[in-house]
Amino acid sequence: MKACGVIVEYNPFHNGHRFHLEQSRQQSRADCLIAIMSGNFLQRGEPAIMDKWHRAEAALQSEADLVLELPYIYAVEHSDYFSQGAVQTLSEMGVEAICFGSESGEISQFLEAHEHLKRNEGLFNETVKKQLSEGLSFPEASRLGYKAIDLPAESIDLTQPNNILGYSYVKQILLYNDKIVPMTVKRTNSHYHDDTITGDIASATSIRKELLKDHCFTENASRSMPKDTKDQLSKYRERTHLWHEWERYFHFLQYKILTTPESELRKIHGVDEGLEHRLKRTIKRSATFDAFMEALKTKRYTWTRLQRTLVHILIGTGKEEASSLLRLPQPPYARVLGMNKIGREYLNTYKKQMQIPLITQPQQMEHSMLDLEERAATAYYSVLDAENRVDMLQREFGPPIRI
Repeated sequence: MKACGVIVEYNPFHNGHRFHLEQSRQQSRADCLIAIMSGNFLQRGEPAIMDKWHRAEAALQSEADLVLELPYIYAVEHSDYFSQGAVQTLSEMGVEAICFGSESGEISQFLEAHEHLKRNEGLFNETVKKQLSEGLSFPEASRLGYKAIDLPAESIDLTQPNNILGYSYVKQILLYNDKIVPMTVKRTNSHYHDDTITGDIASATSIRKELLKDHCFTENASRSMPKDTKDQLSKYRERTHLWHEWERYFHFLQYKILTTPESELRKIHGVDEGLEHRLKRTIKRSATFDAFMEALKTKRYTWTRLQRTLVHILIGTGKEEASSLLRLPQPPYARVLGMNKIGREYLNTYKKQMQIPLITQPQQMEHSMLDLEERAATAYYSVLDAENRVDMLQREFGPPIRI
């Protein structure tokens, strides 16, 4: 069986995602589509609107055949580590192609950009390092790095979020397993950060904004998602009485920052350059999460970088812990969240060829990365009522979804 991989978050799964999966299957001529999906916390440092199980089921009800979990330590990281964990896991799963969405839509542009950056790597790194030392954020320092090496006009725009991720995927594919064929599908109708819905295909950002504004389905949000996604969102809200957003975690975060000594905050992954002082000082006078973020962010510390750090504070991800896990030569396992008949057939055919363990439940092996997953689940479900919290934490140790 031929497999194609996709790297996703599905927060929530929408019509644009379904289009991407359809195009991925068509371009790659794959028998099996394998999605590696972030768990309950996401790359921008946010809690997913509903948990990984309901998001995985929505994907399986559409076009995905097999859904794997991207471990937390990769999922809540910048594009290089995010893509490293995802590409390496998909490679271990035997995919022949990886297809991603981009603003470019032309894979040749990504390959040309990679060659140009390789030839000018010294100047690029020197420029980025200099700009970071002057207090700029990493995205802005990178933009100036691309400008310094005179990235060709016909190449990709590496200030666009999906192009940035796509470039990281291509870089990891060529570094880790150049037998995998990189492919891309052009995003249609909406941009990654669009916050308004203008058609049947909309960004996940705009859909979440609509859903969380009044905590109900609007006509615009409903038409931008497949029925199965709406059903999963409804089911999750009926059971837990909420959809997740940062504001629900703010009192936990405030308590943790105010009661943790600065010497201990400094040990948390992402708390660098004296940020612990600013965290303590700012959260004392903040009544909401948004107010806290507006007061906390600076030219150096972007909203996304800060949110990732705050997730690590919530979960207690230590610097040494994160560093040791991110230095691993490859992910230590691949965890299955769900599968359909095609996904089961693929696993039965390929699993004996895998070089890393395939697990369906975390208790099947011991590893510090799985210990971190359990802490992330505990933090994510902490905002639920007692009965649901206990049930959902038990689900973390349950079997994958089968449809």
